[in-house]
This record gives sequence, structure tokens and C-alpha cells, in this order.
Amino acid sequence: MRKGNPGRSDSMSVDRRLRLWAVLVDAARGGAVAVDHVCAAAVSVAGVDSAAVAVVLDATPRELLYATDRTASELEDLTLTLGEGPCVDATGGGPVLVADLTVPECRNRWPVFAPAAVLAGAGAVFALPLRVGGIRLGVLDLYRVGAGDLGTEQLADALVLADTACAVLLDNATRHGVDRDGQWPEGTGLHHPEVHQATGMITVQLGVPAAVALIRLRAYAYSQDRRLWDVAADVVARRLRLGPAGTPGD
Repeated sequence: MRKGNPGRSDSMSVDRRLRLWAVLVDAARGGAVAVDHVCAAAVSVAGVDSAAVAVVLDATPRELLYATDRTASELEDLTLTLGEGPCVDATGGGPVLVADLTVPECRNRWPVFAPAAVLAGAGAVFALPLRVGGIRLGVLDLYRVGAGDLGTEQLADALVLADTACAVLLDNATRHGVDRDGQWPEGTGLHHPEVHQATGMITVQLGVPAAVALIRLRAYAYSQDRRLWDVAADVVARRLRLGPAGTPGD
């Protein structure tokens, strides 16, 4: 039985991290390394077409922080609206690597997300959780137009970049602060803060937990074939008030 060399493995890991950090520093052009630089590097080294980072804390629904292109943004919004998919599963567990979204296993596991994601332009999805110990920060999502697995080296690079994204998010939280309710501060790039605001309003209006309020908001958006943040904007502007069953109320 062939045994590995721990020293060589550690050296290769350090070399990989140094190489990828050099890529990020170069992309930042002398500025601070940010999430957008991590996403751009992930597209380059992992051989995927798009990447995105979504953040989530215990008191907040999933929220897009950055996407490299429109396709990634639409897929993230689809995940947010439906509340299912590889990116949701990775938030609460380990990496979810889906080389082909069209196979029956995917349609059985994510009956709504899988076909919708294919129509939106995704053939494969690789969701890497961003966490430090027991703290969930979010997910680094990689999208490929065609089906196909990540290579061993590509996956190793992507995992290092996921670790780097964690460091960037923690540094941002340290500098700007995260409030006691687990909300990311304004100015950190959240695309749809109205979803959080609407969830809070529904919680108060219906006297239900935030998780239930978000489910009802999602259910209404899906039933009306509308984007979640559009419905949320109507709730915040008081153009829409949901009733107890997730239908329009008074």
C-alpha cells in the first residue's frame, strides 16, 4: 500500500494558497481583496462560467452579495425565491457538487429548482459552504453552462478560494459590524435588503416567526410567478399585505 508524504502534502497546500493569493492581490490592483475578486478567480481557476457569493446568518434569509454575471445573478435569485437547490443544501452541510442537473436524481432532490436552473442556463452547480467552525457565513456557488465535474486540482483551488471568501467576509464584518440580530450592515453589497425588511414586517403583521414569514413570502412569489424581491418591495411599500395563508390580506 502506497503511503503519502505528509510534508509534501503540506508544502503543496501552502504553495496552492500562496499562488491563489497572488492571483487575488493582482486582481485587487493594490486595494483590499474583496468578494468580487474571489469570484473572478474562481471562474478562472475552476473552469466554470459564473460564480457568486451569498451570505446567510441565523436570523436572515439567504442573500446575494456578488455575482460575476447575469446568469449567476438569476440563478441565485431563483434559489432565493424557491428556497431549494444545491446552494441551499450546502449552507447547512458540506460541499454539494452537481455535475449534471438534468439527471433524475437531481430532479427528485430539487423538483422545482433543477429544471428551472437548466432553463436559466446552468448545466452543473458546485456549492461550497463558507463557514468557520459552527458559524455559517454563506456559500460560494460555481455554475457551468454544460455538464461536467470539476477536476481534482480545480476543486482543490475552489476550496481554497472558499476559505479566502470566509476571511474576506469576517474582515468585513469586523470592520463594519454585524448587529445583534445577525443582520449584515448596510453598504456591504447586499442586493435585496427589502426581502429582510418584508420578512420582518410580515412577522409583526401575522405574529409568526421569521422563518414562517419568509416561507409565506416565497410561496406568494412562486404562486404569482414573480421575483421574490419584487413582492418584498410591494410589502415594504405597503402595496401588498399578506394574509394568514400567504394570500393577499387587508
